[in-house]
Amino acid sequence: MILACQNITKSFGINEIIKSASFHIEDHEKAAIVGMNGAGKSTLLKIIIGELRADDGEVIITKGKSIGYLAQQQMLTGHHTIYEELLEVKRDVIDMEEKLRTLELDMKHASGKELEQLMETYHRTSLLFEQKNGYAYKSEIVGVLKGLGFTKEDFTMQVDTLSGGQKTRVALGKLLLSNPDIILLDEPTNHLDMNSIAWLETYLLNYRGAVIIVAHDRYFLNRVVTKVIEMDNGNVMTFQGNYSAYAEKKRQLRDTQLKAYLNQQQEIKHQEEVIAKLKSFNREKSIRRAESREKMLDKIEVLERPIELDTEIKLKLEPKITSGNDVLTVENLSKSYAQCLFSDLNFMIYRGERVAVIGDNGTGKTTLLKIINQLEEADSGRITLGSKVHIGYYDQEHQVLHKEKTLFEELSDAYPNLTNTEIRNILAAFLFTGDDVFKRIADLSGGERGRVSLAKLMLSKANFLILDEPTNHLDITSKEILEEALNRYTGTVLYVSHDRYFINQTATRILDLRNQTLVNYIGNYDYYLEKKDELTAVYAPSAGEDTTCAQTFASSREDWERKKEEQARERKRQNDMKKTEQKIQELEARDAAIDELLKKEEIYTDIAECTRLTTEKATLAEELELLYEQWTELAE
Repeated sequence: MILACQNITKSFGINEIIKSASFHIEDHEKAAIVGMNGAGKSTLLKIIIGELRADDGEVIITKGKSIGYLAQQQMLTGHHTIYEELLEVKRDVIDMEEKLRTLELDMKHASGKELEQLMETYHRTSLLFEQKNGYAYKSEIVGVLKGLGFTKEDFTMQVDTLSGGQKTRVALGKLLLSNPDIILLDEPTNHLDMNSIAWLETYLLNYRGAVIIVAHDRYFLNRVVTKVIEMDNGNVMTFQGNYSAYAEKKRQLRDTQLKAYLNQQQEIKHQEEVIAKLKSFNREKSIRRAESREKMLDKIEVLERPIELDTEIKLKLEPKITSGNDVLTVENLSKSYAQCLFSDLNFMIYRGERVAVIGDNGTGKTTLLKIINQLEEADSGRITLGSKVHIGYYDQEHQVLHKEKTLFEELSDAYPNLTNTEIRNILAAFLFTGDDVFKRIADLSGGERGRVSLAKLMLSKANFLILDEPTNHLDITSKEILEEALNRYTGTVLYVSHDRYFINQTATRILDLRNQTLVNYIGNYDYYLEKKDELTAVYAPSAGEDTTCAQTFASSREDWERKKEEQARERKRQNDMKKTEQKIQELEARDAAIDELLKKEEIYTDIAECTRLTTEKATLAEELELLYEQWTELAE
């Protein structure tokens, strides 16, 4: 055990955020802390590192172990470049390197006992230098920076000029390079693109120390952690396994708790009815029995009904008007700023599809959505909306809100036919409960405004939703509510997202914006991972260092259609193979069952039954032969 929290309690005013929380972390263990926004996850991390004091309880860290912490917001300042900022983490190694160079010079001019002492010092320092990876520290810094999405050109940017997201990435790099025994990470995947998140997953999986992560990225948690610490209404409970294992165990636990609660309520009701009946007899003996049962009933510890967070609130999205089958046609679309974002893009979106646009930061995903929504102009190309298509657009700047209104007024004015309960339910689904609904838009944070914009869009009755990072600032429960709503939606959805779990749950198709063109994947994120290297090499090979649009090797519309047809044929082949294999297994099982039946005396002595089974066996053999041939053709 490297860290233990024992009976940690913390309140802010009358609000008890953490109630007697106890858990421990083993050496090298990777654990997640999950819970709704406001559950106290960041507060718990700050208590562990000593930034906040607990009202009660204690944090125990094994003697001699170091701890590092990444907060959500970073206050990095100074005139260091990005590379210099990370270089400072290795200051002890740099000092050792300088000491070794000085010793080498001194040894040239020394002799006798002085030389022996210098050589002994050199040997000790050299061993320590090697243990600290001194011969490769510069490569280590470059590897971490590139893994976190910085290019070589970025290395010389001054820290003072960086955005908040870039500063967070620099701080994460510094923390990883410092190699503490325990790392605490608060939303580490914010501001990282998919490639950087995948790199961080691998880094943390191979990290020799213990890691505690607060994150809403379920795909990331599934890959990295083996323990989940849940914070729910101040209570803390530990589950072994990754996020999916936790979610399943949590569901089972809620079902068990609900069943126990309902059974107890039924028993209490039964006892109350018996007591009432005994009292109605109005006899001394029956009254004594009633009083005895009342005493027993008073001693029962009444269970609380478990809160069904995931099922109480559901969003129902339904377009008012059904669009035509062809929702969007994009032809020969190009866009450049200082350099080319994309060139000669051709694709179509059809009614009922849920299409995710993915790609590295800066490739032009948001720009593409804005061009489709006529908020920016393309350099060339044409965009055509289909018949009766009505767009509902969600962007990260939230321009459609009225700052002087309250949340409740924002929704009730836009949708006057909604009841108060319906408005409160939709706002609750996006984490606004109680008096929160009467806050002014102007007083909300950027993340809160994003949630209001998303809530508004969900009610818009548009039949083509265009969403830019819709899950940013949503907790896991709200993401799951949104996923279910989109999956039941009969309109069409086009969205940009870095949330791989969300993409996996909702996307029917993925467009990967890579090397200034689009690669089409007819499937979810798992299918994309399976085919990524193969299809990128064919349809989006790197165009080299020159990034002018004229030199981009993009696909034509006919080529895109051909790619789509090829992938559709491949998916059909795979499905046909699976069905054929299943049918073969069924027939082989039946053939084996007939063989067993024919061994039984009551069967082989019954001529009629024996004949019927033999005939069936012959028919099965013919069918199997055809299926074997069919499978062989599909497998070629």
